[in-house]
Amino acid sequence: MKLYLILRYVAFTFLLNAAFLLASAVISGLNGDPAFLPLLYTCLIASLFGIFPILFVPGDTQNVSNREALAIVVYSWLFSCLIGVVPFVLWGGEFTFTNAWFESVSGYTTTGSSILTDIEALPLGLLFWRSATHWIGGIGIIIFALAVLPPLGPLGMELYHAEGPDRRLRGFSYNARRSVQILLRVYVGLTVSETIALLFCGVGLFDAVTTSFATIATGGFSPRNASLAHYGSTSVEIVVMVFMVLSGINFALLFAAISGKIREVLQSSVVRYYLLALLIGVVVATLSVHTRVGSWTQALRQAAFQVISIGTSTGFATADSSVWPSLAQLVLLFLTFQCACAGSTSGGIKADRIVIFLKSLARRFKEERHPKAVIPLRLNGEAIDNSVATLSVLYICLYVSIVFVSAALLTAMGVDGLSAFSGSAATMGNVGPGLGTVGSASNFAHIPYLGKWVLSITMLLGRLEVYGLVICLVPYYWK
Repeated sequence: MKLYLILRYVAFTFLLNAAFLLASAVISGLNGDPAFLPLLYTCLIASLFGIFPILFVPGDTQNVSNREALAIVVYSWLFSCLIGVVPFVLWGGEFTFTNAWFESVSGYTTTGSSILTDIEALPLGLLFWRSATHWIGGIGIIIFALAVLPPLGPLGMELYHAEGPDRRLRGFSYNARRSVQILLRVYVGLTVSETIALLFCGVGLFDAVTTSFATIATGGFSPRNASLAHYGSTSVEIVVMVFMVLSGINFALLFAAISGKIREVLQSSVVRYYLLALLIGVVVATLSVHTRVGSWTQALRQAAFQVISIGTSTGFATADSSVWPSLAQLVLLFLTFQCACAGSTSGGIKADRIVIFLKSLARRFKEERHPKAVIPLRLNGEAIDNSVATLSVLYICLYVSIVFVSAALLTAMGVDGLSAFSGSAATMGNVGPGLGTVGSASNFAHIPYLGKWVLSITMLLGRLEVYGLVICLVPYYWK
C-alpha cells in the first residue's frame, strides 16, 4: 500500500474543511463572537495539513489500487471527524473531548444526534461550522467515491453506494469528473433552492442556510433548541418536508428529472416503494397520533413531518415522538432501519436493499410452487444477479446484528432498553433521534462516555456501510 499516495489525497480533505472553517471564522468575526480564534486556529491547522502533502508528496492518479482507494475514502472521513473536534474543544463549554468527538462524527456522518443541552448558547460561527460538517459529509462520500473509486469498476460503487443493479448510477459514474460536476450541481442546487424558499417563508438568512445544509445532507442539526418546532410555521415545515423527500432520492435520478427525463424517476420501483412507504407511514402514524392529539389537522401535521424526517434519516423534529402511541413509534422504528434510497445522502439499510429482499422473498415463494421453474429476479425490468441479492440480504443481517450488539453494550452500561435499542438504530442509520431518553425532544448528553464512543463507531459503520471501515482498520486486509 502506497502511504504517500493516501496522504496526498487525504490532504484535499483538510483543504475542504479549511475552506468551511475560514467561512465560519469570518461569520464569527463579523458578529464579534468569541469562537473566532478557535475557528481560525483550526483553519490554520487544517490548511497546513492540507498544503504540505500536496506540495511535497508526488501524485499518481493512474495507479490507485483497490486498497488505496478504500483507504483514501475511509481515512478522509476519520481525519475530517478529528479536525472537526478541534474548534469544539478549543471553545470548551459542554465540549469535553468525548462530547466533541461525538458531535463531530454525528455532523460529518449526517446523523444529527447531539450532546448539546443548549444549542442556542453556541456562538454563530460555531453553529455555522456545526451545520457545515453536515454539508461536507453529505456530499463528501459521493465526491470521493466518484472521483477516486471509478477506476476500480463496479466493486467500489457497490461498497459505498450499494447500488446493486441500478445501472443508472454505475454507468453515470465511469466519467468521474462529469459525475462529480453533475452531483455537485444537484446538491448545491437543492441547497440554494431550499434556502430561497425558507427566506420567502420568513426565516432569517443564517437559519435558512444552516437548515438547508442539514436538510439536503439529511442530517438534522438545527441552530435552534426546539429544532423546526421553533418556527411554528406550517409553510416552513412543508418546504423542509419537500426537500427532505427530494434529498432521499437517488441523485442520478434527480438529475435525470431535472434534465426532463422525469419518467425515469416515476418508473423506478425503488422510488415508488420509497414514496409509498412514507405515505403509508404518514397515514398509520396520523391515525395513531390522533388519539393523543385530538385534532386531525394537528395529527397529520405532526405525523407527516416526523415520518418524513425519520424516513429520510434527516432527524428534524416538530413534536416529541417518544410520547407517541406504540404503533406510531413502531412505524418510526421501521423507517429508522430502512431510510431512503441508495445514491442519496440518506443513511440506513436503504430502500433499494429492502426492495431486493422483498423481490427475493417473492421469488422464493414462487419457486416453492414451481420447483422446476427458472424465475429471474428483476428490478426496473433488468435482471439482478443472484450474488447481488445475496449481498443485500447479508448486509441487512449484518446491519441488524451491529444494532443489537451496540444496544447490548449500552444496556450493560445502564441505559434503558428502549433508549439503547432505538439510539443504536438511530446512530447506525444516521437518523439522529431515537425513542425514550434519546427521543426527538431530548439528546445524548446523558449517555455514558464509553457509550458515546460505541455510538460514534456505529455512526461511522452506518455511513461507510460497514465493509469499507472494517477493511481499512483490520491489518489482515492490508496485505
